[in-house]
Amino acid sequence: MLNESLQRLARQPQQLVENRTVFFSKDVELSIYDTFAKATNVSLKADEVLYCAMISGRKEMHGPHAPMAFLPHESYVLAPGEQVFIDFPEAELERPTTCLTVSVDGNKIHQLCDHLDQHAPLPQDMGYWNDVQPRTWHAQHSRATQKLLERIAVSFIDAEEDSDLVLSYGVDELLCRLLRQQGREFLLACAAQDPHKNAMTAVLHDLQQRLAEPLDIDRLCRIACMSRSKFYHQFRQALGCSPNEYLQQQRLSRAKALLQQGMAVTRVAFEVGFQSASHFSRRFHQCFGVSPSRYREQRISCCE
Repeated sequence: MLNESLQRLARQPQQLVENRTVFFSKDVELSIYDTFAKATNVSLKADEVLYCAMISGRKEMHGPHAPMAFLPHESYVLAPGEQVFIDFPEAELERPTTCLTVSVDGNKIHQLCDHLDQHAPLPQDMGYWNDVQPRTWHAQHSRATQKLLERIAVSFIDAEEDSDLVLSYGVDELLCRLLRQQGREFLLACAAQDPHKNAMTAVLHDLQQRLAEPLDIDRLCRIACMSRSKFYHQFRQALGCSPNEYLQQQRLSRAKALLQQGMAVTRVAFEVGFQSASHFSRRFHQCFGVSPSRYREQRISCCE
């Protein structure tokens, strides 16, 4: 859907590297960057939170963390004031490397954090959502996030009548997904540092230690000292999903790390708790839009 809209978009390059097509809507700016020639050491710096999603091709990012490949179906978030340098090893005139970015005013993020504090507060003694500010971050995003990004971009490229609303509400959802993800990482870091800080850190620490084991809700309720109904409510409020959904997400996240190390798909499947390689492959593809074997190939080739 998005690639078809991009083909219809009259993109006459004014420059071969990071040629920009920009769309505005109130406090949000959406840009599509095309690079039509190989290039190295191209600077990117953000004044506001900058959400980037690869559409086609490959970039090599060099910044606050180790150098990393940036591929389609992946997100890269650049925090305000951070700077990265980008290489374009595959860009060609007929096959440009294309990236979509969304720049968001900080006030919009603060408003969403205030909303989450009211309706889905962090566990007791863990602070507030404004403490979980978006930072530089790179990850394979879910198929649902990919569809959301495509919907936002297509609405603007095709000049749909309600494109302003699609962008505004779509970015709200995108930011909530980002905050939820960073909130989970924040809670996991707290659980690793001090598992006994509160009931939820104890639960998360136990889950991380037993990713490959069947989910035992009764055990988790005992750790949290909660009834089943209260535990489910508290867990969903803190993590934005059920314990089973969270466990599946963490298994797949662990699987990505093992695949990137070159481990065989079948071995990874059993290592993270799946009963069959075919079931694991289906769930991995459903979540990330790419098969585990293809993901493994991509990551290994990027490291060569």
